[in-house]
Amino acid sequence: MTDPAFFAALQQNLRKIMSADWPYPFWIAHRGAGKRAPENTLAAFREGAAQGFRMFECDVKLSADDVPFLLHDSALERTTSGLGTAGERPWAALSQLDAGSWHGARHAGEAMPTLLAIARFVLANGLAVNLEIKSTPGVETRTGERVARAAAQLWAGSAPPPLLSSFEVPALEAAAAAAPALPRALLLDELWAGWFETAQRLACRAVVTHYSLMDAAMVQRLHRAGMRALVYTVNERADLVAMRAAGVDGVITDEVERYAAEARAER
Repeated sequence: MTDPAFFAALQQNLRKIMSADWPYPFWIAHRGAGKRAPENTLAAFREGAAQGFRMFECDVKLSADDVPFLLHDSALERTTSGLGTAGERPWAALSQLDAGSWHGARHAGEAMPTLLAIARFVLANGLAVNLEIKSTPGVETRTGERVARAAAQLWAGSAPPPLLSSFEVPALEAAAAAAPALPRALLLDELWAGWFETAQRLACRAVVTHYSLMDAAMVQRLHRAGMRALVYTVNERADLVAMRAAGVDGVITDEVERYAAEARAER
């Protein structure tokens, strides 16, 4: 979806939204609970919430039959009992895999959750979520569209809405077309030519970078444009101090236990 007229209208319609108060916490638990539980599982979300975190980042992709579910990698091997490309398998098969044993016996049998299951947990507990659209290569547009539509339906009438993010511009374009009212964030692991203009064109509410790319000047530039500045993955105290000094609006961290007291104090 690259229609210039559509995105010009989108920017116009979302101008008030972009200047509205930012509804999200400063502290965001990476993949649910960082390293304390199997990433991108309900067990991780429960652990992160128990540590006092009120917002969670997670990765969402599609099964072969278009069910949105949580998994970071395209391949199944690292974090599940399966083999091969996750997006090539139907949900009925994916739902039978063990996504917990790799982390330890305590989590044996933990399943990959659907986006529906995550939405139920988040909404029942008054939490916030950043849904990273993590497409299987080649289906970026379809993934962005399906994940955004599902999120809009699952969070309809609820606040705060999920923050949709992606490194993949086609996925964000499709998400904007499918659910223009949901806030979006452009993810960056490098400052490629045109990133700022792309974030503006997509009417992003935020830009999320690796912390090494962010500084006070970049934060100020984003704020002047009506966007927020978030960073990943901030684990060391010295890096946190630097990011706070730069004025960032949120940090994504693996160290949920280390920063539990600060996350609780934010409430």
